[in-house]
Amino acid sequence: MGSTIRELSTEQGSSPFVVLVRPQMGENIGAAARAMLNFGLEHMRLVAPRDGWPNSSATALASGASGVLDHAGVFPDLGAALADCDYVYATTARSRDLVKPVLTPETAMAEARAMIASGKKVAVLFGPERAGLENDDVSHANAIITVPVNAEFYSLNLAQCVLLTAYEFARLGSDAPGMRLELAGADMATGIEVQKLGDHFEEKLEAAGFFHPPDKAPVMKLFLRNMYTRWSLTRGEVQALHGILRKLVRRD
Repeated sequence: MGSTIRELSTEQGSSPFVVLVRPQMGENIGAAARAMLNFGLEHMRLVAPRDGWPNSSATALASGASGVLDHAGVFPDLGAALADCDYVYATTARSRDLVKPVLTPETAMAEARAMIASGKKVAVLFGPERAGLENDDVSHANAIITVPVNAEFYSLNLAQCVLLTAYEFARLGSDAPGMRLELAGADMATGIEVQKLGDHFEEKLEAAGFFHPPDKAPVMKLFLRNMYTRWSLTRGEVQALHGILRKLVRRD
């Protein structure tokens, strides 16, 4: 039934195996493949897919992620799919009659990163669309991942659950800044350019009698200088502000 465990016993690389247990619809398998590749996960394993394998509907939905499907391993049962894995997480939102640690995706994927870095093979289980993983499936896992969703509406579809887990795994290894300024090709103003803009403002405001009473002038000027630097102005914006000041004070 497709690829065997022997063919998949090569190095895992830098990401966990995504194991879809008894997936029912090819479209959902394809959507899960897209979610995986969005965040750099490429190792998929399928356990007894209901409609067989390969599946044209999965390929159609995978779009540019069809390579994930082309290299997916297919197994008759969960035991075979996990035979070479050192640590396994099961994703489920329901409480179980099993004693296991329950982790958020963030905590679980931080653990997974550390284990994979040490050479271990890690898998994450995702259950069939209708009812999710059964207790027999979860018994194969070392720990459970539960997404902290709305307690009154906790149903996630297969691809959503895969995407959330993949995102957390990728985010924890990313050096992308939490915030960046999109410059759209513009250059940031230099310190001296911002300083000269401040000088221009002070000159015109002084002439307009803005700094009153005089003993408050130093504090008011400091306030304005701090405001200019906090704006993170581009050169074009500085030039525009100079032009506005000149126009406002120009006499007809």
